Amino acid sequence: MHPSTRPATPALLWDIFCQVIDNHGDLGVCWRLSCQLAARGQRVRLWVDDARALSWMAPDGCPGVEVKAWTPVLDVRGLVPGDVLVEAFGCEVAPEFIAAYARHASSSGQKPTWINLEYLSAQAYVEHSHGLASPLMSGPGAGLTKHFFYPGFTPHTGGLLREADLMARQARFDRDAWLRTMGLVRLEENRAEPRPRQRLVSLFCYEPSALPHLLAQLAQDDTPTQLLVTAGRASAAVQTEVDNKNKLQPLWNIHKQLSISYLPYLSQGDFDHLLWACDLNFVRGEDSLVRALWAGKPFVWHIYPQHDDAHHDKLNGFLDWLHAPESMRQFHQRWNGLNDASVSAAPLGPLALPLWGEVTRAARQGLWQQDDLVSQLLGFVASRRS
Repeated sequence: MHPSTRPATPALLWDIFCQVIDNHGDLGVCWRLSCQLAARGQRVRLWVDDARALSWMAPDGCPGVEVKAWTPVLDVRGLVPGDVLVEAFGCEVAPEFIAAYARHASSSGQKPTWINLEYLSAQAYVEHSHGLASPLMSGPGAGLTKHFFYPGFTPHTGGLLREADLMARQARFDRDAWLRTMGLVRLEENRAEPRPRQRLVSLFCYEPSALPHLLAQLAQDDTPTQLLVTAGRASAAVQTEVDNKNKLQPLWNIHKQLSISYLPYLSQGDFDHLLWACDLNFVRGEDSLVRALWAGKPFVWHIYPQHDDAHHDKLNGFLDWLHAPESMRQFHQRWNGLNDASVSAAPLGPLALPLWGEVTRAARQGLWQQDDLVSQLLGFVASRRS
């Protein structure tokens, strides 16, 4: 629906519930959602069970967003529930809050709006499930109805999170100035003799089995690479692998083609800057995948692994939507360990960055033509309340 044809949405109070599970990825999505709602004149209470990561993820906070502690037993005495209830990623809102929400809806006579914000996927079921109603037949919310809201990559889904000024900020970005601010010295500045232009690669991953192959490949490449490794699991994984290589293969990086910089925890703004600054981005999870698409640079996605291998179909569905060329598809499958037992010794494949960049920018151009997630969410809520 075009923004001009949507029902007007008044300033509402949103209660968003977030449970931190996977290294703050869920919190990252919920924080972006909260801030973008606030930028549209909405008020948000973000209920989170572990908000510590916001100290570095969003050190300046956000006007219009109040962070509330989601304790094991939530004290709702004197609490007036908001106009919209959002449970992020099926986190199961505190039952005492649901009971208070139901009582408030009954006493106010206002039609309640309860949304289950689902995980991002490019699989076909998303278009069929987006917007479906789910009446509650039991529990403290019996009689209420929640609706499934699916982010996605096509016009028949809920879209992706995107700030209104994102393109303008990216256009103003000064790569070299940001690198200097971060204390990152570019390799060519230390070379006495002419060398090929240094390649900057960001690494945000879990613990991929192909990590040793990536480090070896970059160390043997003709193009010098500076690998910018994000804090947390990625840094720990790289440090472990470098230690192993230094012990078992001390000459693995003899030509110093690979330089490694370990980054501090980055705010969401600086994470965007990292993606904009690099020539290739390795990203993981949901939030950073979306930011990599908006960055328009070549990328490789490390999807969250699931014990039943359901992530295999999810990854292939995304690559199908992306129209990924064979080189990009094979690299993704290898990086994510698909059929890992049979390819554990196989190389990752060439880094076809010009082609991958073209594919990413084409996908981004198509996504720009679609309404962003917050615009669609506001329209959906307005239609439910009208």
